[in-house]
Amino acid sequence: MKPLAEQLRPQDLNQYLGQEHLIGQNGALRKSLQIGRLPSIILWGPPGVGKTTLALLLAKELDAPLYTLSAVNSGVKDVREVLATAEKKNLFETKRPVLFIDEIHRFNKGQQDSLLHAVERGYITLIGATTENPSFEINAALLSRMQVYVLNPHNIKDLSSMIDLANNIPYAKEHGLKITAHDFLIKQSVGDARKLYNLIELCFQQGKEGVVIDEHFAKKVLSNAQIRYDKGGDEHYNVVSAFIKSIRGSDPQASVYYLARMIEGGEDVKFIARRLIISAAEDIGLANPNALMMANETFSAVERVGWPESRIILSQCVIYLATSPKSNSAYKAINTAQEEVRQSGALPIPNALKNAPTELAKDLGHSKGYLYSHDYPDNFVKQEFLPEELSSRRFWKPAANSKEQILHERQKSFWKDKYGA
Repeated sequence: MKPLAEQLRPQDLNQYLGQEHLIGQNGALRKSLQIGRLPSIILWGPPGVGKTTLALLLAKELDAPLYTLSAVNSGVKDVREVLATAEKKNLFETKRPVLFIDEIHRFNKGQQDSLLHAVERGYITLIGATTENPSFEINAALLSRMQVYVLNPHNIKDLSSMIDLANNIPYAKEHGLKITAHDFLIKQSVGDARKLYNLIELCFQQGKEGVVIDEHFAKKVLSNAQIRYDKGGDEHYNVVSAFIKSIRGSDPQASVYYLARMIEGGEDVKFIARRLIISAAEDIGLANPNALMMANETFSAVERVGWPESRIILSQCVIYLATSPKSNSAYKAINTAQEEVRQSGALPIPNALKNAPTELAKDLGHSKGYLYSHDYPDNFVKQEFLPEELSSRRFWKPAANSKEQILHERQKSFWKDKYGA
């Protein structure tokens, strides 16, 4: 018997559940289909939200030749062979071929670069599916030629409809099986349709003739089948949140514990390392500037080493960050500055700070009166750098730690009372 997820895979967009923001009446992809022209796109979302199914249905709606590759087992040679075939096909058919690449984030730079020419020339419409942030995992050159669409976890209504569909498959009807444990199964699936169907399949396999699969039955069947750390579900985000908050709270014991949870759950090593870079900048910042360097070096190291040895490198960095002094003054400074820009707009820059590459710019007073700091003692001379309307406005306020207080005293010696005490 086919897996349940395959049996119930939608055959057209009218059967597709969820992602109304993309394929609903006013959805971006629906509008592209209406004009018969789909751009090259990245479908980004957690597991089990219908990325592959949507890609296949989009190609079907376009009535275009479809080629599929999996980044897990395809190399540059496979890509080039498909592109060569698609290019020839494009010469003789009016419909542009569609190339679907599942898990495109697993392609290395060379493999991604091999797609550039075909996408740029319009030989193919490329659809890539990924569970990872495209900004980190897709080459900038390729990403700039594609539109990114985010797929959301399925909501309760969609998942309930999927359970109803499963209740109506021939196998369930022939054996008198009926699912009533909607709430329990939906909670266990955490928005992942594939996981939901796998759970239902387990219940069907262990259900006797005519059994009602209620919550009690489902719990018994699934008691040993649950994954405690779902990379695409709520538990994933809960563990990551606890991890970051433990580092921020200077608790190395809890920090290492949640690191272990992520490692045992099969989390991507680069995902963890990226979180450490963010933590070093946001929560430690100027209190220990070496923390950001440590986090960056950690990212480079784990990228080269991989599992399982990377767990040691990550542990070292996590303990270092957790035990470092903390400051979010840089984080608060940029927030305050951005809010000021949003409120006051693009205020005039002082003439002395403007670029003067031409005689006209010089005639307009650009750079006039600018004092070159390196010509003065301590490489500093007092002058106005902010727009006139914001003179004396403070964005960065040093925190009460030794390193920032040293910086603060230095600034006070330079600026006296300009920015307050």
